[in-house]
Amino acid sequence: MALARTRSVTVLGVDGHLVDLEADLSAGLPGFSLVGLPDEALSESRDRVRAAMLNSGLAWPARRITVGLLPASLRKHGSHFDLALALAIGGAAGQVPVGALDDVVVLGELGLDGRVRPVRGVLPAVVAAARAGVRRVLVPRANAAEAALVSGVEVRGAARLADVAAWLRGDPADVVVGRPSGQPARVAGPDLDDLVGQAVGRRAVEVAAAGGHHLFLSGPPGSGKTMLAERLPGLLPALDDEAALEVTAIHSVAGALPEGPPLIRRPPFQDPHHTASMAALVGGGTGLAGPGAVSLAHRGILFLDEAPEFAPRVLDSLRQPMERGEVVLARAHGVTRYPARCQLVLAANPCPCASASGDQACCCPSTVRRRYAARLSGPLLDRVDLQVDLTPVGGAELHASDRGESSAVVAERVGAARAAAGERFAGTPWRLNCEVPGRELRCRWPLPRTARELADRLLDRGELSLRGYERVLRVAWSIADLAGRGMPDAGDVNEAAYLRLRHRAVA
Repeated sequence: MALARTRSVTVLGVDGHLVDLEADLSAGLPGFSLVGLPDEALSESRDRVRAAMLNSGLAWPARRITVGLLPASLRKHGSHFDLALALAIGGAAGQVPVGALDDVVVLGELGLDGRVRPVRGVLPAVVAAARAGVRRVLVPRANAAEAALVSGVEVRGAARLADVAAWLRGDPADVVVGRPSGQPARVAGPDLDDLVGQAVGRRAVEVAAAGGHHLFLSGPPGSGKTMLAERLPGLLPALDDEAALEVTAIHSVAGALPEGPPLIRRPPFQDPHHTASMAALVGGGTGLAGPGAVSLAHRGILFLDEAPEFAPRVLDSLRQPMERGEVVLARAHGVTRYPARCQLVLAANPCPCASASGDQACCCPSTVRRRYAARLSGPLLDRVDLQVDLTPVGGAELHASDRGESSAVVAERVGAARAAAGERFAGTPWRLNCEVPGRELRCRWPLPRTARELADRLLDRGELSLRGYERVLRVAWSIADLAGRGMPDAGDVNEAAYLRLRHRAVA
């Protein structure tokens, strides 16, 4: 038979699209044509596939070879089409049973020696195959455990093209059945009891963890800003199945999956350096844009230490993802979307001189302090729910016998608060207080006038924008959930306003 078909998947962002590869062998001068909008990596597959087939005991047909990638209007990118391409050509040449390839999605890059090399994006590709009704996938052996995370799909993993050809012919072959690997061992992270003092900072981190709120920490060097941010992931519960698959899919596309069990259960923590570019932070690159740190931190923490040292344009690029929970990257080759629902944590010194004793020994002129603070724009900070000023740690706090609560104790309260929020939001698309739209918060769960009196007054005086007002209400709900109350009272709203307005008076 001179015509054979295999199936693979192209991944755009974290969304997969099935692709049919049709190989046709015709009379004429030997040649190779690949049509259907392939990218450069896919266009170069001819030489890789030819060498791999010859080194695996398969003949390269001395005929005119035309391979079509369908749908032809969809751009295809990546080297993971190599294995499907080799099997389509082998099937058209009669070296591989064509019927054995029915209803099988094939993924894998080929080495020149015939090895099937691991590729990125296997998890979202298999998810797309399962949604399209495909129940069998063939992947590189190194990706078999990742592919097996998708339930209802039979996964086979192979390390060599020769083994794949033998398996399709029904001969003995070293092709394994993919199975999910065990859960990774829980690694103890930094603990809150390492922190000295900073009761307000501890409270802000606990409230942020309970409601998924963005957080800004300002204070002199050594006051504990970085320590608090690094301990925030330890207060968050493990990701549920849906969130874990979302996070794992993003890391798979980025080629950033950890070694061992591929499923990511712990909320990710990303802390890019302040020299990071906009592409590194929100995503980008040549061709189709790849995920940035804000997407790699999806369902976790994005920590920007020394935030004013980041380029203001780079920081302001986070405003839309903070609101929408999604990054939309438009490039010449198409539009790519990545989830980006993470908690943003900013840390900053109050001024460039960064005196350890705070304002008392600051040598910066007022204009320099204002210019430094202005590097964090007002619209960006208006989207940050909690804004806390930390003070220098004194000797009495340093030598106190009471070191404060551990992360385990605080995490238990956070888990109970999130469970209470989950019961309240049952039947809605929201999970956390930070996700609830302001209109829904005011109409579906309105607070008594006596409870919101201070927030109303701050809004009337212009100390809170409407966005800031809604965020105060969200934080108040998180505080009430931590305390086990069914609805925030005036004290909860007052504390939320205090944590929002930093050192400014709230009365």
